Order: sequence, then C-alpha cells, then structure tokens
Amino acid sequence: MSLFRTARASTTQIVLPARRARARGREIRSTEARQQSVVWAAQRLRADLLSLMPVDVYRKVGTINVAVPTPPVLQVPSVWADGQPMTIGEWLGTGQMDLDGHGNTFGVIRAFDGLGRPAQIDLVKIDDVSCTIRDGRIVQYRIAGEKTDPRLVWHERQFTIPGFPLGLSPIAHAALTIAGSSGAQQFATDWFANGAIPSAHLRNVSMDIPDPGRAQAIKDMFLASTSAGEPFVSGKDWEYKPLAAKAAESGFLQQMEYTDVALTRFFGVPADMVDVQSSTGNVTYANVTQRNLQLLVMNLGGAIKRREDAVSTRILPAQRHAKLNRNAVLAMDAKTRAELLKMQIDSRQLAPSEARELEDRPPFTEEQLAEFDRLFGKGTDPIAALGAALSGGDTGTTETDAARDARAVAELIQKIYLGVGTVVTDAEAREIANRAGAGLASGGMPS
Repeated sequence: MSLFRTARASTTQIVLPARRARARGREIRSTEARQQSVVWAAQRLRADLLSLMPVDVYRKVGTINVAVPTPPVLQVPSVWADGQPMTIGEWLGTGQMDLDGHGNTFGVIRAFDGLGRPAQIDLVKIDDVSCTIRDGRIVQYRIAGEKTDPRLVWHERQFTIPGFPLGLSPIAHAALTIAGSSGAQQFATDWFANGAIPSAHLRNVSMDIPDPGRAQAIKDMFLASTSAGEPFVSGKDWEYKPLAAKAAESGFLQQMEYTDVALTRFFGVPADMVDVQSSTGNVTYANVTQRNLQLLVMNLGGAIKRREDAVSTRILPAQRHAKLNRNAVLAMDAKTRAELLKMQIDSRQLAPSEARELEDRPPFTEEQLAEFDRLFGKGTDPIAALGAALSGGDTGTTETDAARDARAVAELIQKIYLGVGTVVTDAEAREIANRAGAGLASGGMPS
C-alpha cells in the first residue's frame, strides 16, 4: 500500500519518513539507510554543537535585553521515567538529528503551565507520525495511529518550500534544487510518499524483453524469492543492481555518486570537521576561536535562529525571547581568553570581578588583595614610573605596564598643553589629564 494517498481532492496524507521497503522479510527504514558515514558524522556534529548551548531567556526593556529566569521547561523539557529527566541539551540534540535527517521533528505537549504555555514536551519517533494536509495546511496529525490535536503537537521544521507545510532535510532540499523540478510541492510529496527514484533495477544484459507480461512475471518471481529472504535463481545474463537502500535520500546520493566533500556541503559542515580531506587542502586559522566562529556564523547560524524562534513563539510569553548561548561553542584557548579579558578590563568594558565570575572564580578576598600590594606595591604614580623607566630604573628589556601608561599620560599632557588658553582652560586641561590617570594636584599645568 502506498504511503501517500488522497483523502479528498485537495487533501493528502503523508507519513514520515515515507519510503519503506522490505529486505529479508523486515522493513528497512531511512534511519537504517545512511550508508555514507560522512552523512552521519555531519548530523552528529551539528546535533552535538546544538546540545552544548544552554537556553537563556531575555525580556526587552527599551533597547536593552534584560536576563530573566529560565522557565523549567527550557531546563528539563521532558522525562524518560520517574526520576530520569531529559535535559535541554539532550532534547535539543535529539531534535536536531531529526531535523537534519528528515527536515522535521515532532513531540507531544503533555502539560501546560499557568499561562497556557507548554510545560512538558515529549519527543516522538518520526516513523510514528503522519499528517493530513488540506490546501497547504496541516489539519490533523496522527501519532502512533491516534488522532492528535495540532495544538498538542510540537512540530519544528527546516528548509520549507512555499505551500508545503513540512520541512525537508538538507539532502532532500538539495535534490529539489538540483533536479530543477517544475512543481516543488509535487516533488516534496513524491519524496515523502513514494521516493524520487526506483528502489532497484533488474535487467537482462543479453536480450530485450519487449513483452510486458513476461517482464511482470519475471519481476513477480524475483520479488517472491527475495521478500522471503531466499536466493533468487535464474539463468545466465541476468544482472540485479540495487539503486537505493530503500530511502529516497540514500538513493539520491548513490544515483548522483556524490563525494564525501559534496555531502558535507549539503549539511553546511566544513569537510575537515568530519575528517574529510578537501582537494584544496585544509584552511588554516589563527586560533581555535576563529575556527569555531566561522562554523557558528556561516554553518550553524540559520539552524540556531530557527530553533530560537520556535522556542520563543510557542513556549515563552509575549515580550520574552530565547537565545541559545553561543559562547558555549566559542571556546578559546587559555592564552587567547586571558588576552581578551585583559583587553576588556584595560578598556573599562569589564570589571575584574566580572572577569573572575566568567572564569568561575570567587571575588578577591582581602588577604589576596593584601598579597598583591606586598608583591606589586599599592599603586604607582604614572609620572614617577615614566621617569624611572626613562632614567634606567627599569632593568627589563621592555617597558612595564606602568611605564607604558605613564608614557601615554605624558604624551596626552603635552598635547593638551598646546591648547590651554585657546581651546580649553587650565581647569579643563587638568581635569582631562587627571581622568587619564595623571594624578595632578590643583594648580597650573606643568611647564
């Protein structure tokens, strides 16, 4: 029986994933048909990276995003059993595998909070889901054969096409574009329901078979043998060539004979990230952060935004929105991270206490501050430090931080001095210099 059937003239029912066939007496599903390891590797990488990102919730106050407590459903959205929670990382990763494998992920909303928003979302096997489409809208879901109200179904989709309410996997979307189909909706329907290509090819390599009846008899004999798991016995010159592994995607890949590099391109994953050697060689990055930033922005940005939008619109109340914390992916090596924090502190963008908090360290204690004073002094007059450095007091091969700061202050004072009496007053010049750390006492500018 076909998995695509017409209920009314304008109504269709689609079962996901649609392509099924039998081998040795059992069904072969698309999840068993991923014979290209690079396809699995690309999906696994994307799912793993999504699972690393905690979900932060913000409320817009004017032009500023103010962090608010994350609701429980975005910390533990589901449970496997009593006392066995399904964390948000596991939930995001599991859903991403279905999104990249089939273009859709489904769940059942089991509970609601006081605002009528989902409080528990249990993901379901995509094999158990079918839906009825009428005039480009999903009017009914069936989960494990039971009718389910669309309002109780969690449905995320990616790579959609106009007029078709189901998503496409990256490979199906690529096939649609490459095939140049004139009817995108019909192509998508055929892809889900019937598969875009035949499952196998049985031909005689030495003679033609003009009689359709004879060809049908041969096919029936062949199917009768192979469906029971028995060997097919025939005369000479027959050749059986499987075209696909009973899933439209695997068939498309095998038919087009794509390389591993081309497959990574479908999923938006750099080849070297899944141990695939590119003919152009690997791209060299200055540090780990740049590599991860390229992956995050160019390859995962769209997927992350789609998931943020789904969570924000269906789970959170109005005026609040969710953001996946991308900093979890932008991991830096220790040296780069230390340099970044120092630059932010020196430029007054970050306080030392905030930097310690980012490093999961408690604030400085009085004993630690006293130890710093004993080792490095309680502070240095920048003008005096500059004089010591220029007079040879600094025995190092490079200027100390204090000497560099003092030099900058001295150059600033020199520039200000040229404008005293014409652009600024004595008092204004003194205030500018003191803000830069000159520590000038009241009185005139130094001559």
